Amino acid sequence: MHLATPGRRDAPVPPDDAGVSFVMPVLNEERYLRRAVASTLAQDVPGPVELVLALGPSTDASDEIAREIAAADSRVVLVDNPAADIPVGLNLAIGRSRFPTIVRVDAHSELRPGYTGRALATLRRTRAANVGGVMRADGRSPFQRAVARAYNSPVGLGGGAYHGGTEEGPAESAYLGVFRRSVLEEVGGFDETLRRGEDWELNLRIRRAGYRVWFDPALSVVYWPRESWTRLVRQFRATGAWRGELVRRYGRRNSLRFFAPPALVGGAALSLVVAVAQALGVVRSPAAHAVHVPVAAYGVLVAVVALGRGGGRGWRDRAWTAAVLPSMHLPWGAGFLWGVARGARDTVDTSRLDGRNTPLP
Repeated sequence: MHLATPGRRDAPVPPDDAGVSFVMPVLNEERYLRRAVASTLAQDVPGPVELVLALGPSTDASDEIAREIAAADSRVVLVDNPAADIPVGLNLAIGRSRFPTIVRVDAHSELRPGYTGRALATLRRTRAANVGGVMRADGRSPFQRAVARAYNSPVGLGGGAYHGGTEEGPAESAYLGVFRRSVLEEVGGFDETLRRGEDWELNLRIRRAGYRVWFDPALSVVYWPRESWTRLVRQFRATGAWRGELVRRYGRRNSLRFFAPPALVGGAALSLVVAVAQALGVVRSPAAHAVHVPVAAYGVLVAVVALGRGGGRGWRDRAWTAAVLPSMHLPWGAGFLWGVARGARDTVDTSRLDGRNTPLP
């Protein structure tokens, strides 16, 4: 059944057996790479498949693992990505690939069985240029599981469809994505001047070119979040800075939900200043207490989430959840304000490396 939307362009539909190219940027993923590759190559799709790994300058055993995998399976192709940036690696991998449908895969994720076959069927049915599904975060340690719960909560990451949406339809962006190559080539691929938010920006150009980006909640990908508090904070600070950069470039085309964390940071800063002034006796007006209401309301919201069904089991899980939520929101909001004020510039996510200022997937 053809579900074309009036006034919108249909993406081309190649033959079912024309082949699929998976592309995956890799940097310091020795703990996750084998499982990510295995879940990708296990996808049951008609026609030939290939997996192109764009290898950044890893300091762990990722390159050795990748070479071992490629030596054992001719479907795996390696390409160097010395710049390490995600968009550069993705463009290099896409340029090296051969088939008309491109499936982006994260080395920190695992595709569920049937993911690609379902995505191909959805692309064909909707004539969309890109299809994505739900990010199902998971964890191995108590902290990582708390981060996963926050990712999967509407409160944690702001309620984007791919963080828990249940209704199929047109979308602003898509997690990872299954693309038609011809549309990627038409819009110019990933923007290599961005280090975070490159997927949102690409989907914006796809939509501005008249094509559809489609969300299908039946598609599911397991994602493994950061394993420590410092890495989480560094990740979210960098991500917020690049969202601020995207606001500088595209203004209100960014969803209003992206402005909630910086509003929280601004409210917390104002509340702190007023609290100090009240303690010193500089401010005595009872009306000044109203400044603290938004921060107090946020504290109540965090407590409700932590104590509710999404907070985990037992007091330790709930305490981790309560700690993780502001550890995501406040660095993201602070980074956003920095990015809006000064631009992201050379801001990078160093959350998967120690002691190096290197971009990461």
